[in-house]
Amino acid sequence: MDEQQLEAEKPARKQQKRSIVTQQKLLDAAIQAFSENGFKGTSTRDIADRAGVHHPLITYHFKNKEELWRAAADKIFREFNISLVKAMAEVPEIEPKARADAFVRTYVRFSRDEPALHKVILQEASYPSERLDWLIENHLRPMFDLLHKALTELQQLGITPPGNPALLFNMIRVSAGGLLALKHEVKGTSNIDLDDDDEIDELANMIIRIFFPGEAARLN
Repeated sequence: MDEQQLEAEKPARKQQKRSIVTQQKLLDAAIQAFSENGFKGTSTRDIADRAGVHHPLITYHFKNKEELWRAAADKIFREFNISLVKAMAEVPEIEPKARADAFVRTYVRFSRDEPALHKVILQEASYPSERLDWLIENHLRPMFDLLHKALTELQQLGITPPGNPALLFNMIRVSAGGLLALKHEVKGTSNIDLDDDDEIDELANMIIRIFFPGEAARLN
């Protein structure tokens, strides 16, 4: 490729970079707006204002508000899955109690740093909708299936208390994510600051003590 061709491609690369930056701004603003106000309570103009971009750019990058909502939800769960995969990769599969510990701590920390993970779910779970169906099919059901299996195995090892593993899964989820989604109310009523690292560590420790009290020998 000669110098003239390289110079000709520079504007295209700059435009592509600007386009990616704009998309990320819109997604970040959409996550914040949808988690605070729900789908119906959020306008695309509000999202554009939060992102600091011109309103027509939303329909340029995303066909409509529904598509933007799905892209925002995908981003939240993709980032959660990445953080979880990284954490679990550091713990050997032959250490089931340590893996449960790593999962809880990663889940709690991520829920604190990205409260939209649960706020978006809470917004959509208030009533039946196609968005809730999509969220369940694409993100919530796969997570449930994976963790339901893991909890069943932990019960067999004596690490987790007996009982319906599906109910246990939801109790753990609400104890972590649901509590963090309500952190402002929790601080007002209980004077517990869930933005504080020590309080977050105590929350994770308590969840582990309550829901994963048993010990198991190394798996062979």
